[in-house]
Amino acid sequence: MSQSAATARIVGVSLGHRTLAEADHWITALTPAPVLACTHLVATPYPHVAISLLTAASFETGPELATAAGEAAAGRDGRAVRFPGVERLTGELTVSEILQRSAISRVEVLGGGPADPAAVVETGDFVRPRFRAGELVLITTPAAGGRLIPFETRNPTPCCADH
Repeated sequence: MSQSAATARIVGVSLGHRTLAEADHWITALTPAPVLACTHLVATPYPHVAISLLTAASFETGPELATAAGEAAAGRDGRAVRFPGVERLTGELTVSEILQRSAISRVEVLGGGPADPAAVVETGDFVRPRFRAGELVLITTPAAGGRLIPFETRNPTPCCADH
């Protein structure tokens, strides 16, 4: 990686990460941290996770993954790992606090529309909103005690784990 004096821009990177967790780990290890970093599921040339970054840094992608990197850079949606305010989304926060502290513009309840601004969200210190129509939207699900939790959790239960 080489730093450039250029201004921040969207760049696509494809390193062949097989899982979201691998891509997240790579993103969170970047120094300096990018302003914005999103993951994108791509199928070319094989299913993997590509990354888009808003950064002044340069990254190299091998020629076999260049198409995937281009898809990530041009992506209209993505799963945000780094975004303005992410470091302030820890513990229990109201929907209103999430909107005030970060670049998230909407919090929704899965299948239920907009969340009540006074609803408490147990972040689990892991918040992964999605870009939708140019906005960062955090999808939540109901939890015990009338609270909400982010739909995506740090350690999801694998499908059919109890069989």
